[in-house]
Amino acid sequence: MKMDRILSFLGIAAKSGNIKSGEFSSAKAVKEAKGYLVIVAGDASDNTKKEFINTCKYYKVPYCEYSNKECLGRSIGKKNRASLCITDNGMALALINKLNEAGCKVLFFDKT
Repeated sequence: MKMDRILSFLGIAAKSGNIKSGEFSSAKAVKEAKGYLVIVAGDASDNTKKEFINTCKYYKVPYCEYSNKECLGRSIGKKNRASLCITDNGMALALINKLNEAGCKVLFFDKT
């Protein structure tokens, strides 16, 4: 089994206390200007994806869909998680680079 570098990085971010997980906590971090990147599981509901895209667009936070709920949760030592929010700017930038290298589409919203 190939080790997923992105999921491993999420585990490091979680251990350092730089992740909020779950829909409520992730959305709250974005709304309080403490979120720098939102990751939503590919198997999350269409409603969840739409809500996070709209929230990220409004607050100008990058958004990406990656993996599935089980893997996202396991990577941070929790049960299934539909969404994660990175709360450290440096870690978010590093993760965006890793996502780009892996060919994942990260949505950016203009800060104008």
